[in-house]
Amino acid sequence: MLKTFSCAAVFAAATLALSAQSAPSFDKDAKVFRLDGGNTSYVFGVNPRGELQQLYWGGRLAAGDQVPAAVPLREAASFDSSYTTTPEEYAGWGSGLFVEPALKVTFANGNRDLVLHYESHQATPNGLDVVLKDIKSYIFVTLHYEMDPTSGILARWATIENREPQPVTLEQAAAAAWALPPAHYSLNYLTGRWAGEWTLTQETLHPGERVIESRRGSTGHQANPWFAIQAGEPSEDHGEVWFGALAWSGSWRITVAQDQLDAIRVTGGFNPFDFGYVLHPGQSLVTPIFYGGYSAHGLGGASRMLHHFEISHVLPHRVGEGDQAAPKPRPVIYNSWEATEFNVTEAGQIALAEKAAALGVDRFVMDDGWFGQRKDDHAGLGDWYVNTQKFPHGLKPLIDRVHALGMDFGLWVEPEMVNPDSDLYRKHPEWVLNFPGRPRSEQRNQLVLNLARPDVRAYILAFLDKLLTENDIAFLKWDYNRNWSEPGWDQLPPAEQKKVYVEFTRNLYQIFAELKKRHPKVELESCSGGGGRVDLGILKYADEVWPSDNTDPFDRLTQQDGFTYAYTPQIMMAWVTDSPHWLNKRNTSLSYRMLSSMQGSLGIGANIAKWSDEEAATAKRLIAAYHQVQPTIVQGDLYRLIAPRNGSEFSATQTVNRDKSQSVVFAFIHSTQEGRTFPRLKLQGLDPAAQYALTPIEGSATKDTPATASGAWWMNHGLDLGEDFRGDFQAAAFRLDKK
Repeated sequence: MLKTFSCAAVFAAATLALSAQSAPSFDKDAKVFRLDGGNTSYVFGVNPRGELQQLYWGGRLAAGDQVPAAVPLREAASFDSSYTTTPEEYAGWGSGLFVEPALKVTFANGNRDLVLHYESHQATPNGLDVVLKDIKSYIFVTLHYEMDPTSGILARWATIENREPQPVTLEQAAAAAWALPPAHYSLNYLTGRWAGEWTLTQETLHPGERVIESRRGSTGHQANPWFAIQAGEPSEDHGEVWFGALAWSGSWRITVAQDQLDAIRVTGGFNPFDFGYVLHPGQSLVTPIFYGGYSAHGLGGASRMLHHFEISHVLPHRVGEGDQAAPKPRPVIYNSWEATEFNVTEAGQIALAEKAAALGVDRFVMDDGWFGQRKDDHAGLGDWYVNTQKFPHGLKPLIDRVHALGMDFGLWVEPEMVNPDSDLYRKHPEWVLNFPGRPRSEQRNQLVLNLARPDVRAYILAFLDKLLTENDIAFLKWDYNRNWSEPGWDQLPPAEQKKVYVEFTRNLYQIFAELKKRHPKVELESCSGGGGRVDLGILKYADEVWPSDNTDPFDRLTQQDGFTYAYTPQIMMAWVTDSPHWLNKRNTSLSYRMLSSMQGSLGIGANIAKWSDEEAATAKRLIAAYHQVQPTIVQGDLYRLIAPRNGSEFSATQTVNRDKSQSVVFAFIHSTQEGRTFPRLKLQGLDPAAQYALTPIEGSATKDTPATASGAWWMNHGLDLGEDFRGDFQAAAFRLDKK
């Protein structure tokens, strides 16, 4: 049965572990609920029709402030009744609703009308559970609210339960809906494609709907489940911003709509395209979590808030002595792919490991080609045994040598995929996503295993558990190199086969969770041909992500800029690879490539066997410098001083650690034009009264720049890099340390 055993286990693990906060309040007379956290208040109430109506979301109200009771809004015309214009917290498709519903249901008798009214509520340790019920049928929806006391970020999700005597089909199920009052707004969201992910798209909101989605079975490269809405025009440092991120790694949809009264509604959850989830009597479905937050300090303030929330409440926390400690900065890794591709051997990998260790690398990762009959991408996926021709004594000799060199060992896997040329496919062709009797579309010479099937889930968990039990492996780079096609699941009755969209992703989470339980020291990376599976759902289990297969250091400046609006640099793996780059044929210096990657979690992916002594010395020096400041870079407050977008010839970022004792500044030139010098950088986030010593990491400031100055000096006067900092693809970096 598909009851909520898995929902409760998986999604309870994804809720917040929050400390004491302002207790949620309920005004019995006005029927108004209020949650407070950080500098944010969120208020909703029960209106006279029985609907749950949003009333306020924004800057924190005073304790004694009374929000007026909920009253349905006026109709815009006979074509747009009050049922459409009133911002419900979770609207069923029924009555006079024409806007995007949160829930759409078909009953066994063909009825599709669903009108949800307030039924009851109860306080939870960290928020509220509010129960809604259809006005006639026994469909219950419990809305869950949990607010982080520090940031005011609110987690919302829903449990939908069928207490009818007959099955019902959920055709659309959102996690939450958010509303903003009429005003002039701009919308920010992330778009892209393979090798071109993380483009920050900014536009003015107009009447109608903007749909941001993936129909691909996974998060997708083309859009990411994050949004930010700003009052007025986009601004990095000023203005009110409301933002949200959906924690789901399957097909998803976020709809941003401006209605007939110019108000804004954002509805997000499972993608309703090809969706149909049958609930038998007594069964329920738990939606993903939709996080939402508010900042009064522009897009930069919103992203800094989200970064710290992700580190504190979303990312896996390593287990300490009885307590869970914050996620540690990522090890500097070396990955062997560009050096060897599929041609891995024990001797060749050991030779690379020795060179990587000499650079100061922390983790050695062997990529594709070590398993089955894997000589290229035509065969072997699904056969997860060590290739004895390449490794006649198994992986142990290589792993032992890596450990002796002072590094831990990681391995590439792609568990959800299978090549038709594999023992697994020949034995179990029914295990792939397919419609019987129809073609099976291959991409990259591979098919997608139907992870929704319990036997497939068991197979993947078993071979990964065996691999980790028999080998001292610290890290798995978990790849996923194609989207779905033919998403059939003929184990189930035809009416229930569309459950594949939910059960596939649930089982993925369960495998990640079980591996973490059985092997608590193993860390996981979510990779999908780059940034195709990055979201707050997978990040409950994955310690890091691979943002893009495109490692061109100039392209990465804009990609990393966009990425950090939604996700912390802590998880943003950034590799230094060879020049000229394979994608753009662009030549760049090693120091430029290093500094571009040092803005995130640093890795080396170049063929270091071909590096000169000078290149090796440069990398070793900069890796050592990075180790000294890495916590500030990946866990501090990020300020975008000059954005690389829109053809800018310059860009710069700054990070400041939480106690303001250290700051790191990066500066980049694309191409100096008409003799212009690099702009003076007025730094941010420092303690104005403290003294900070400036130390170059790479490059130099002007000769009259003070060695030590106050935070006020660096923020008001600024940092001059001088006339020598010019040319094509130049980079500089500095650290400031409180005296």
